[in-house]
Amino acid sequence: MTIPDETLRALVLEALASNRDAAALDLRVGVLNAVVHLGGEAPSAGLRDQAEAIAAAIAGVRGVVNRIEAPGAPSPARTIHIPLAEQEREEP
Repeated sequence: MTIPDETLRALVLEALASNRDAAALDLRVGVLNAVVHLGGEAPSAGLRDQAEAIAAAIAGVRGVVNRIEAPGAPSPARTIHIPLAEQEREEP
């Protein structure tokens, strides 16, 4: 059974709010096709990773796109590459 995106978003928001550290962050949360998208700012890469782990732990979440900006964290990607099928190799 697939959980609707709206329900997953509510579960992620509830989980983030119940964590003392994550609750202090002003994050944006969106869900599309069971993939959670996190945005905003965090004071450390550790808190950034913690928010991602909280979202990923929700049953029904297929993946997390973490675009939370934090010192020492990789720059949030503007393009997401998801391999949908193995590409055929061209012979020279």
